[in-house]
Amino acid sequence: MKLIRWQRKYLMQNILIAILLVALFVLLSVHAIPRETPVAVAPVEDEPAPPPPPVYELAPFEGRVEHIFFHPLIAYPERAFDGDYQAQGLDDYFVTAKEANALLDALYEKGFMLVDINKMFTVNEDGTLSQNAFLFPVNKKPLVISLDDVNYYEYMLEHGMVSKLVLDSKGEIATESVNLAGETEIRRDLEIIPIIDQFVKDHPDFSFEGAKGVVGLTGYEGILGYRTHADSPNRESEIEAVKPIINRLKETGWTFASHSYAHRNTPDLSYEVLLEDTRKWQAEVQSLIGPTPIYLYPYGSGLKVGDPRLSMLREHGFMMFCHVGVESYIKYTDSAIVLDRRHVDGIAFRQQRELNLDLYDADLIFDPVRDILFE
Repeated sequence: MKLIRWQRKYLMQNILIAILLVALFVLLSVHAIPRETPVAVAPVEDEPAPPPPPVYELAPFEGRVEHIFFHPLIAYPERAFDGDYQAQGLDDYFVTAKEANALLDALYEKGFMLVDINKMFTVNEDGTLSQNAFLFPVNKKPLVISLDDVNYYEYMLEHGMVSKLVLDSKGEIATESVNLAGETEIRRDLEIIPIIDQFVKDHPDFSFEGAKGVVGLTGYEGILGYRTHADSPNRESEIEAVKPIINRLKETGWTFASHSYAHRNTPDLSYEVLLEDTRKWQAEVQSLIGPTPIYLYPYGSGLKVGDPRLSMLREHGFMMFCHVGVESYIKYTDSAIVLDRRHVDGIAFRQQRELNLDLYDADLIFDPVRDILFE
C-alpha cells in the first residue's frame, strides 16, 4: 500500500512539473516572437472647404444691364496673325487669351458682376413680355457676357483657335487643341469659357447666383467642336460625345442661345428662308441643348419690331433679340425685347477706346503680339 501511495505521489509531481514546463515554454515562445514596430499613420487632411458664398445687400435693379460679347479666343496668335488672307479679319473681330484675362480683371475692378440674362424679363400670364426688376447686389453693376460661334468651324482650327470643348480629368470644362509643336493638349487657359469658370472660382463676387454667360451656337458645322450637323458622317457618335459637355455647361451657370443655323445676315433673308433656317436650327441644335428664348443676330444686324419675320421667330420661342452696337441698349415691348451688345475685339481696342472706358482701357488690354506678328 505504501508503495502504491508513493507511486501516485511521484506521478502527480511529474504531471505538475510537466504542466509547469509547458506553461513556461508557451510564455517564453510568446515573448520570443518578433513584434512589428507600430507605424505612425499621418492623419489625412481634408481639402480646404470652399469659402462661403458672399452675402450681399439686395435691391431691385431697373437700370441698364451692360452686355458684351466675344468670339472664340485666339489661343495661338502665331497661327492667327501670320499675314495670310484671314489675318486682318482675325485682328478685327477676335481677342487673344491674354486680352481676355486682362479684360476680366478690368471688369472686376470696376465692380461688374455677371448676371443671368433670363432675369432681365418676365413672361406675363397673357404671353406678353415686360422688364423684370430683379434683385441684385447694391453697389454692383450687372453684366451679361455672350459668346458667338462657339462651334469651332474648320477655318478656325487652322487659324489659332482650339478644336473643341472637352471635360478634363476633374470633370471641368476644358479645351482640346493641337499646339505649335503638333501635340494634342487639354488646357483650361486658352478659351473664354474655362477662363471665366476659373475667374469666378477665384473671385466668387464676380458672379451673382453662379451666372456665367450665354453660349451662342449656329448649326451648319455642328456645335462646341463636335460635328453634329445632319450631313456629318459621324453624327450619332458626335451627338453622344457632346452631351456631357452640354450638361456640364448648364450645371456650371452657362446658358445657350441661337445664332441662327447658317450664319447669314438676317435682314437679307426672306420669310421663307429664315423660317427654314430656324426649323433646321431647332431640329439639329435645340434638340441637343433644349429651348432658349435668346436669339443672337449673325453680323449684329437684326429685324425691327413689327416685321413679320420677327413675329415668326417669336412664334418659335425666341423673345430676346440681340444686335451689336457701340453701347448697351435695351427696349422692352409686349412682343419682343430688343437690345444691343458691345463688341470686344480688335476694332474696339484699336478704334473705340474712348467709347469703352466705362468698361476697360484698351491701352491696358491690347496684346502687342498683334502688331509684332503683323510686321
